[in-house]
Amino acid sequence: MTILQDKVCIVTGAGRGIGRAIALEVAANGCRVVLASRTEEQLEAVQAAIAERGGEASPFPADLSGEKDLAALVEHTLDRFGTIDFLVNNAGWGVKADVVKSKVEDWERTLRVNLLAPMMLSRLVLPTLIARRTGAIVNVSSISGRVGQAGSAAYAASKFGLIGFSQSLFEEVREQGIKVAAILPGFVDTDMIPPVKYLDRSRMIQPEDVAQAVLFVLTAPPTACPVEITVRPQRTPYR
Repeated sequence: MTILQDKVCIVTGAGRGIGRAIALEVAANGCRVVLASRTEEQLEAVQAAIAERGGEASPFPADLSGEKDLAALVEHTLDRFGTIDFLVNNAGWGVKADVVKSKVEDWERTLRVNLLAPMMLSRLVLPTLIARRTGAIVNVSSISGRVGQAGSAAYAASKFGLIGFSQSLFEEVREQGIKVAAILPGFVDTDMIPPVKYLDRSRMIQPEDVAQAVLFVLTAPPTACPVEITVRPQRTPYR
């Protein structure tokens, strides 16, 4: 028996990068996982990788910027597995551009995927968690949720907001035994950071490192909640 045996976990942005690593990690520890992202082929590849290791996963292609898909994701999870124990809001999106050159539609999508979708999904799963008086919601924010950068205003705003939402939600549901945590990774070696000469990718955080932080929250004792975890590279990745 593994530590999270037969628990049910939704992971968004599960097709690649951090989300894929989280899905593999929680599945390896016994969770049945619902995999959500836009790209069906990527989800099927993650499902196959989990199955090869003896785990169980269900892919659910979804556009997290749309309210209809969010409700359908939760409904699918309950239909397939009968309950929900954990929600990991990992999916992220953003376009790098100065404010004066930015497109409003890019701002809207950034806020919908990075902030509104986690808020709405949390709202949808909470009745199940509250009824059982247990469970956890983990929101993958960013160091950009603490320190803004030029060219990333909308992305930073969404991640600042996600931290504030996480803090507020914890205060609302802590007495029901539900954990709420925000993970703040620094430089992670994923496709979101393109190859550049001044970055040594071997010194960057790996997606598996973030997955370990998520696992730490999900396996925390009932008397404690790691409400915020910052993960930074041990050595600077700047050359």
